[in-house]
Amino acid sequence: MTPAEWSAVRLTAELAGLTTVLLLLLGTPIAWWLARTQSAAKPVVASIVALPLVLPPTVIGFYLLLLMGPHGPVGELTTALGLGRLPFTFGGLVVASVLCSMPFVVQPLQQAFEAIDERTLEAAATLRAGPWDRFFTVALPQARPGILTASVLGFAHTVGEFGVVLMIGGNIEGSTRTLSVLIYDHVEAAEFAQAHRLAAGMVGFAMMVLLSLYLLNRPRRERVGPAA
Repeated sequence: MTPAEWSAVRLTAELAGLTTVLLLLLGTPIAWWLARTQSAAKPVVASIVALPLVLPPTVIGFYLLLLMGPHGPVGELTTALGLGRLPFTFGGLVVASVLCSMPFVVQPLQQAFEAIDERTLEAAATLRAGPWDRFFTVALPQARPGILTASVLGFAHTVGEFGVVLMIGGNIEGSTRTLSVLIYDHVEAAEFAQAHRLAAGMVGFAMMVLLSLYLLNRPRRERVGPAA
């Protein structure tokens, strides 16, 4: 691999790793609220979270550019705070990736929290466990498969994102050029051998991710085999 390709691999891994951590920190309380609330606002919040599943990435990227641009409210705020403008920076890529990958983390977490047996939480409450204790000692351990699924899907989706990354980050080597953008560059330059090498690697990565999720999350009876 060339230095430019290694740079894209490193940047993509850093972006996906940081995005996944932020998504778990932000998405876990959102998923818990969606799983437990009876609020009339639940469908609205769930729909907002799921928007990236149905909106074209270019639409999301366009509105993010408006928000984070020099005349947008976010852009004016970051400029006033001395942080500069987010578009065409690694920080801008992180913000865009968090928003685009949100449903891939929140929805598996929500499903995992909804599957928790309410009786275990009630039993913990009778033992004087507070809300935080019940969440960390009962809910999170039982939701571990969902947390694993959310982490892997969030990471994998960020690795493969292209439209928003190109619109928000542009194509700056060592700063915003990810693997998906580099593949686009190779195809545009008719460098099909280089594009094929990177694309095949991403296909293998995606297959490995999906296969690992299936093997880790399949029912226990399938893992141990049929009873003798």
